[in-house]
Amino acid sequence: MLGAIFVVSGVRVLADPDSKVAAAKKVTDKAGPLIERIDPRLPSDARNLIRIKAGADVAAGLLLATGRLTRPSAAVLAAGLVPTTFAGHPFWAVPKEERQQHQTHFLKNLGLLGGLLLAAADTEGKPGLKYRTSHALERSQKSARRAVRTARREAKIAAASAVAARKLPG
Repeated sequence: MLGAIFVVSGVRVLADPDSKVAAAKKVTDKAGPLIERIDPRLPSDARNLIRIKAGADVAAGLLLATGRLTRPSAAVLAAGLVPTTFAGHPFWAVPKEERQQHQTHFLKNLGLLGGLLLAAADTEGKPGLKYRTSHALERSQKSARRAVRTARREAKIAAASAVAARKLPG
């Protein structure tokens, strides 16, 4: 259900990317030079960046809605939602007549972001990477301690056997 809004809005933006160019300019004008420094072949104009983001929203929204690759798709959607929210709903910079509407949309997006972050962190009942790593470390430490104890015991047995062997005639 969380992915549905991204699929629908992504399809709408893909059908008419020009409707979002003016709002996106605030972000794309800052991001464009960074993208050009990374790779000049990458698109850095507002219209193409909007289309790329809309395509990513549709793809990640469908993956999230169908339960496939939920954690990465939620992370992609969350990453794209942050600049969209700040560019599209700057309630602090609009006239008082529009402020309430923009603030409501800003808070709605903030709620969506929270849901996406939960989905990105959800391990579906399986242990997460941090848990698995810490327990693997504990298991290897226990194994190493056990190996040290066994080696000491074997060394004592070998020493005792050597002393006993020296006492034997012959």
